[in-house]
Amino acid sequence: MPKLSKPPDPNDPEYQSLERRVNFYLHLAIYSACSTCMWFVQTITEEVWLWSVWVSIIWAILILGHGIWVFSKEKLVKS
Repeated sequence: MPKLSKPPDPNDPEYQSLERRVNFYLHLAIYSACSTCMWFVQTITEEVWLWSVWVSIIWAILILGHGIWVFSKEKLVKS
C-alpha cells in the first residue's frame, strides 16, 4: 500500500488520492465478497435467482465507473 510522505492532511491532494484509491479497493472487495457469496448460495441451493444477474451486472458497472473516476482524478493530481 502506498504511504504518504508527510503527516496526513485531508486538504492535501496526495492524501485525497490515497483516500479515493482505498475507498475504491474497499468497494471492489465488498462487491467481490457479496457477489461470490450470492453465487455460491445460488449454486448450492440449485435455485435460479434472476435478480442476482442484474445485481452483479449493475454493481460491476458502478464499480467500473468508480474506478474510472478514481484513476482519472489521480492522473489529474499527478500532472
